[in-house]
Parts: sequence; C-alpha cells; structure tokens
Amino acid sequence: MDYKEIFDLILDENNFTVGGGSSSAIAGAMGCGLMGMVVNLSKSKDYGYSDKEYDDMLEELNDLKTKLLKGSVEDNKAYLLIRDAYKLPKSTEEEKEARKKAIQNAGIEAAKVPLSNAMLNKRVNEIGMSLLDKSNPACITDLQAGIDFSKVGIDAGRANVEANLPLIKDQNIVDDFNSKIENL
Repeated sequence: MDYKEIFDLILDENNFTVGGGSSSAIAGAMGCGLMGMVVNLSKSKDYGYSDKEYDDMLEELNDLKTKLLKGSVEDNKAYLLIRDAYKLPKSTEEEKEARKKAIQNAGIEAAKVPLSNAMLNKRVNEIGMSLLDKSNPACITDLQAGIDFSKVGIDAGRANVEANLPLIKDQNIVDDFNSKIENL
C-alpha cells in the first residue's frame, strides 16, 4: 500500500483501518508541499535568505515530505498489528499470555509511529515559522496553511501516541513515551 491508497482510505467513511495517525502524517506532507512552493517563490529575491539557504530548506522539506508519506503507510501497518493482536485466541492461559504480549508489542509500535510523525511535523513547523518574515509575502496564506497542517500533524500525532499508551503495561515504556510527547 502507498500513501495515495492511504489517502483514499482516509476519505472512505466506510473504512475503519486508517485514521488520525495516517491523516496527521499526510497533513504534514501537505504542509511540506505548500512550504516548498513558498520557498521556490521566494528564491532570487531579497526576502532574507540566500538562494542556497532556500535550496537547503527545500531539500529538507522534500526529505520530510517523503518520510511523512511513508509514515502514513507505517501508521496503518501499526494499527493492523493491534487489530490482529486482538484477534488472537485466548482459550488457554498460554494463549492469553501470548495475546497480552502481542497487544502490548503492537501498542508500542502504534505509539512509536505517530510519535515519529509528530516529531517530523515539529520540524516542518519550525521551518514554516522561520519563513514567516523571510519569504514572498504574496504567499503568506499558503505558508500559513502549511504551518497549520504541521500543527495538525503534531497534535494528532501526540493524540495517537496517548491513545495507544493504555495498551502498554510496562510503566517505564509509558513514561518514556510521555517524556517524548512533552517535547512536542
């Protein structure tokens, strides 16, 4: 599955396998695209950065966009791990223990992916904020939309991490995730 298929599933109200985590990654990728456009429309003018600095930003935004689009697919895979873990048999004590472990491991993965996507979105936001006074003013609404998309990516990513923490019974792991989301 690729990000285009993920996007189609996001738009399908009858699909229950793709949600906020994948959406937050795609929102960040959209922010990268908008900011990249602003960067391209700011080059060769005197808005505060050199063309080299704008090119470096553009390269980083394209890298972030690629990672976020991949992150949208990875988030879906993580959700499917949870779904499959809950489907495991639980008739014997051994099966119950295996299922419990599988749910926790899936919960860890399902918290890692949106955390990574949220951190990527945080960087997208930082780039956008650095462009506010150093880019083509005719593009301010595009830039603001990109910044807003990155904020959605941060907030929804954080919410997805928090939603998966109850699946994790190891308090040290939960505490580690909580300290990381505080930095968002």
